[in-house]
Parts: sequence; C-alpha cells; structure tokens
Amino acid sequence: MSNPSARYLPAGLPIPVAEPDGLSAPYWEGLRQGKLLVQRCGRCNTWQFGPEWLCHRCHAFDPAWIEVEPRGKIFSWERAWHPSHAALRGHGPYIAVLVELPHAGGIRMVGNLLGTPDQTVAIGADLEGVFEHHPEQDPPYSLLQWRRL
Repeated sequence: MSNPSARYLPAGLPIPVAEPDGLSAPYWEGLRQGKLLVQRCGRCNTWQFGPEWLCHRCHAFDPAWIEVEPRGKIFSWERAWHPSHAALRGHGPYIAVLVELPHAGGIRMVGNLLGTPDQTVAIGADLEGVFEHHPEQDPPYSLLQWRRL
C-alpha cells in the first residue's frame, strides 16, 4: 500500500502537523509509521474521526487511538477545479473523496483520489489507502491518499 517514491502533491503546501495541544499527534505519527489510526471510545465503543478529546456519543474523555485497515468506500466526491491553496495553481482539477470506513463504525474522512482527474468516479467504489511519506521534510510527515481497487 505504500509507494515512497510517489509524490502526488506539489511542493509549497504547508506541512501537516498536529495542533499545539497535540490532539491529532497520534494520527500523524501513525501515518509516518504506515498505519491509519482513528479514535474509539473505551466506554461506549463509538468510532470517531476527526480527533476530539471526548467521545461524540457518551462524552467520556480520551478516546483510544486504534489502528484500522486503510480501506473504505466512496461515500461522496467532488472534482475540484479551483485551487484551495496557491501551491495548487496549475495542478487541477483533482478529485476529493469522502471515504467511509465500514469496518470502523462507518466513520468518514476526506482525502485525495489518486489517478487522472477525468477518471470516472462512482459512489460505493472500493478504495485502498496509500501512504505518501516525506522523510526529507522538516519536520518529516506522511499523507494518506486513496486509490481505487
């Protein structure tokens, strides 16, 4: 699932880092290790993403970070024609997908769909996560991209 030589995003985008309070640090560290980590409440077993200090359902504090398989289905998608950042000028269009993880309570996360921007996209299509590592950056980071199976 990992292709360390592939680079899909252009240089010049801000390096993704955890917030100053460290809330998402386990997520970003997991990506650097080639793992997808999401939160699950130890009290009510509810899965959730994005990260929060408390459970969305029962409000228990400190949901655990659990490794899940980086596979999902397209829940929704958009072919973006306008750059969301100056570094993306000239790199569009691109396809953003809302990926549902059925094996993790159906949580959803936004990501980039690899491949040509004119590809046919179908709701429900199976996806696999691809870890894009950037060890040469300071600080080093990794991204989770998606590709069709």
